[in-house]
Amino acid sequence: MKRALIISYYWPPTGGSGVQRWVKFAKYLPQEGWQPVIYTPENPEAITTDTSLEAEIPAEAEIIKRKIFEPYEVYRMLTGGRSRKKTSKAETGKGGQDEVNPINSQKKSLGKRISLWIRGNCFIPDPRCMWIGPSVRFLKKYLKEHPVDIIISTGPPHSMHLIARQLSLATGTPWIADFRDPWTKMFYFKHLHLGKTARRKHEKLEKKVLDDATVVVAVSPLVKEEFETMTSTRVELITNGYDENDFKAAPKTDGHFNITHTGLFASDGNPDMLWEALAEKCSEDADFAKTMRIRLAGKTDKEITDAIQKAGLEKNLVDLGYQSHNAAVTEQKSASLLILPLRKEPEYKATLPGKLFEYLAAERPVMGIGQTGGAMARIISQTKAGFVFEWDDKTSIRKYIDICWEQFRKGELKAETKDIGQYSRRALTRRMAQLMDSLIAE
Repeated sequence: MKRALIISYYWPPTGGSGVQRWVKFAKYLPQEGWQPVIYTPENPEAITTDTSLEAEIPAEAEIIKRKIFEPYEVYRMLTGGRSRKKTSKAETGKGGQDEVNPINSQKKSLGKRISLWIRGNCFIPDPRCMWIGPSVRFLKKYLKEHPVDIIISTGPPHSMHLIARQLSLATGTPWIADFRDPWTKMFYFKHLHLGKTARRKHEKLEKKVLDDATVVVAVSPLVKEEFETMTSTRVELITNGYDENDFKAAPKTDGHFNITHTGLFASDGNPDMLWEALAEKCSEDADFAKTMRIRLAGKTDKEITDAIQKAGLEKNLVDLGYQSHNAAVTEQKSASLLILPLRKEPEYKATLPGKLFEYLAAERPVMGIGQTGGAMARIISQTKAGFVFEWDDKTSIRKYIDICWEQFRKGELKAETKDIGQYSRRALTRRMAQLMDSLIAE
C-alpha cells in the first residue's frame, strides 16, 4: 500500500471542519490504496473536543504525535480569558467565555489588541511556528527509516505547510499543499495589526509555499482562481463535503418550526435582519410565535444570543451549546430551515463554509445570508438547496420565511436538492487519491 504523510494540526479529539476534512480523507484513503500517516501535535490548542470522530480513523492509519509549545497561556493572561486546554465540553457551549474568533471580535480590550499585535508580528506565520524546526528534524529521521510516497500539508495553521516544504525540498518527495482557507487573503488577516515587515514576511512565505509545492489544493473555486494569479504551480479544486454514512438515520420531529444553525456562530456573522424579520412575524402570527424555535447547536458568541433576546425572541431560543458532530447532524436533519450567515467581511465572498455541504446532505431548505455573488451562493443555486440573501434585505428574508412557514403548516416543506453526490466524502477522497497517484507516476 502506498504511504502518504499528512501533516495536520487539527486531529481528534479536536472538533471542527478542519478535522473532519482529513479524518474523512483518512477514513476512505485505504480503499483507494493509500495508507495515511498522520503527523499531529500531542497537545494542541483546542477550541472544542469531539471524541466521536476517533471512530472514523481507519485501522490502517499510523498516527504520530509530538508535543508542541504554543504561547497561548501568555495570551490568556494578557486578555483575561481562560485556558482552552482546561475548558470542558460543557463550558465550550453555553456560557463559554472565549470568543468564536477573537482575531476579528467586534469588541477588543486593550490587552487583546496588544496580544494580537504580538501574535501577528512576532509569531509568523502563526503561533505554531515554534513547532516547525523540531518537526522537520524529527520527520527527516523518521522518513529515512519509514519512507512515504507523498507529503500532504493542510492549513491553516500555515506552519504545517512550512514543515512540509522543508521536508519536500530535503527528500524530493512530491508535496500537496492543501489550503482549507487562504493565507494573506483570509478575511481576518487584516485584523492582525501587521507591520510592514511582518506583512512582507507573510507574503514571502506564502509565495514560497505556493511556488515550491508540487500541487496546491483549494477548497473554493474563487480561492483557486486567486491562487492561480499568484503562482505558476498547478492548482486543483477539492471542496469539503459530507459523509453519506452520517445521514442515514431518520430525522427527529418535535412539531416545532425549527430554524437551526450548527457549528461556530461568530459575532461578525450576526444576521440582525433575520432576527427582526422573525420578531415581526411573531408579532403578527400567534401560531408562528408559539411554534417557531431558533436552535443553535454549536459554540455561539454572546453577541448573537444578545441580539436574539433584544429582538424579543428569548422564549423562542434554544441554545444547545457545543454538540458532537453526530448530534449536530441530527439537528441538521431535523431542522425545518437551516440558516447559514457568512462573516461580514468582503474576503468571505470566496469562502465555502464546511457546514454547507452537510446542510445539503440534510436535504432541508437552506437560507444563506451574505454575499449573493459569492462561492456559497453559487453552490446553493446550482444544487437548488435554498436561497442566499444580502445582509440588509429584510423584505426578501421575511418573504422566504413566510413561504417556508406556509409549506411547513401544510406538511410540504422540503428541499429540492440535486447533484450533491459530487460532494460526498467518498467521491472527494477518490479525486484526492487520483491526484496523489498522478504525482507519484510523473
